[in-house]
Amino acid sequence: MVDVSIVFRALNEERWFEDALKACKTQKLDGLTSEIILVDSGSTDATLSIAERHGCNIRHIGKSEFTFGRSINWGCEAASGKYLVFISAHCIPTHDGWLQSLIQPLIDGQADYTYGRQIGDESSNFSEKRLFEKYFPAFDRIPQEGFFCNNANAAIRAEVWARYRFDEECTGLEDMVLARQIVLDGGKIGYVASASVVHIHDETLGQTRRRYYREALTLRTIMPEVHVSAFDAMRYFIAGSLHDMGSAWGERTLFKYLPEIVSFRFMQYLGTYRGHNEHRRLSRAQKEAYFYPKPPKDEVSHAEPATLVASERQVIRAAE
Repeated sequence: MVDVSIVFRALNEERWFEDALKACKTQKLDGLTSEIILVDSGSTDATLSIAERHGCNIRHIGKSEFTFGRSINWGCEAASGKYLVFISAHCIPTHDGWLQSLIQPLIDGQADYTYGRQIGDESSNFSEKRLFEKYFPAFDRIPQEGFFCNNANAAIRAEVWARYRFDEECTGLEDMVLARQIVLDGGKIGYVASASVVHIHDETLGQTRRRYYREALTLRTIMPEVHVSAFDAMRYFIAGSLHDMGSAWGERTLFKYLPEIVSFRFMQYLGTYRGHNEHRRLSRAQKEAYFYPKPPKDEVSHAEPATLVASERQVIRAAE
């Protein structure tokens, strides 16, 4: 029996996983004990050997069984801690007080579910870093208004998870689905700026589009008042691109980042638009192509929900 269980979900994450584990194992806890659990969805690289070397409790989930909610539920079922911590295998805590900061509002009874700050590094997409700045600011919100949450860097009291569990059918945003249930029942979500991680989102453009597509499918269920038309998607694409261009101009890096700004924002809102407007029934092969974290031809992918999708302004306004 331990106090804190750190749950990773991973698929072929050898590039960053060791750094993430080392950072987790050097955390300074106020007399609390911890364990690390890995839920692996079929890694063929060195991810499993890295986990074994660091003494992780490993659980395996097959492709036919995988959903984002189910994989994290399996990790929670294997955990013995009073506090369950979720972190992506490509997220690296920035300091040795990250874990204590993330769970402290749970210990103090200020929140039932917390999430921490995310920042990029020098390799991160320029527009992705602007999204991190918007949704993960440098100040706390404990508790916050609304139910935005992100499992790339989050924690929940085990008894709260056991009461609700993550939805195993949704195609993404399982963190927001659970957070919404907590808030509707009078619970509290907390944002902890000091619990920061470097989130390395090394995706292809196709993976970016799929990420926003699958999250939009869930978002239209939990927030049916938010709908993105073709006109909306084009307007948000233009506005987002111009905003990022202005930031890059101010940093004197516009010509360096212009292509990635335009391509990222286009894929973001293309995926969002399709997810909000596609009503046909997906075949099994299509579901796996869109929702299973590893796309064909051994592309690198990330098995976690990311930043808020759809109309950024509409979603934030509706959630608050």
